Amino acid sequence: MNDELLYPLFFDPIYQYRIWGGRRFENLLSKPLPEGPIGEAWVLSDRDDFPSVVKNGPLEGHTLAGLIASFPDQMLGDLGANLKRFPLLLKFLDAQAKLSVQVHPSDEQTEFLPKGELGKTEAWVVLETESGSVIYAGLKQGTTPETMRKGVEDGTIGNQLASFSPKIGDVTFIPAGTVHALGAGVMVFEVQENSDVTFRLYDWGNIDPKSGQARELHVEKGLAVTDFSKGEVKPAVPVLEIETPVLRESLVQCSHFGLTRIVGEETFGVGASGKPRVLVCIDGEGCLESGTVEYSVKKGDVVFLPAVVGACNFVPIGSVTVLEVSLPNG
Repeated sequence: MNDELLYPLFFDPIYQYRIWGGRRFENLLSKPLPEGPIGEAWVLSDRDDFPSVVKNGPLEGHTLAGLIASFPDQMLGDLGANLKRFPLLLKFLDAQAKLSVQVHPSDEQTEFLPKGELGKTEAWVVLETESGSVIYAGLKQGTTPETMRKGVEDGTIGNQLASFSPKIGDVTFIPAGTVHALGAGVMVFEVQENSDVTFRLYDWGNIDPKSGQARELHVEKGLAVTDFSKGEVKPAVPVLEIETPVLRESLVQCSHFGLTRIVGEETFGVGASGKPRVLVCIDGEGCLESGTVEYSVKKGDVVFLPAVVGACNFVPIGSVTVLEVSLPNG
């Protein structure tokens, strides 16, 4: 493939039924929602069961996985030699009700990972909240495996969870091993390792209306992968990079991904030469300029910039807020 044949790639969201979901994606995403409570929209997925498919340009119909497999260097740059698939999964989450209390294993806890799976470190950016909304993240001081197990049994585990009242724009970093849950009324953007391994510790007595049954819990596995040395988690403090002509803040930089927020009304640069990047427009709209081609970007759009595309300009129409996701060393 000639480098010139790659360009900014757009994908339709992949909607996921969740008993705790709602209908707020109707106001965020252009693709119509199916019936039922929709809790997740997977907007960039290199998963065998739910692959993201290009929806624009000559590569329409190709999967992200297929393009990476065929053209790793052009898609991922220097990282292409070592990565067999895109290492991140990007989602929007709409929590109409509380999510289960859950925890994820780390990459190193291989005895708890199916073959080929990663652990899961993740981060949330809060997009919407309601009065009384809560995010549960981390554990209160003194919590032990024994007290958590008892809390699951008698329904008092919520008393051992650290929590805070989120506001729009808050960022929560959830390393693997951190017990967490989204409370009712919160909608977030999530970036995470490309993993679907979740151990559910407690489900608030919820019943799945499709099955009429409670969802499976994984208490012993969850306790085994929980990092009890970590206490409560508070919203991350953004690190200011620049204030003019637009506000650029580093929200999270970890060994799995980087997350930057850009806010403003003036033209700004995105992407980087030889590096893959992902843009997520969470408010406003604008025009992405790549070479001589312009691409309209609206609220809810997610754009993959292949490594060979390099740096681009983003021209806002009014005020816009864009998240830029990078890979380690990218």
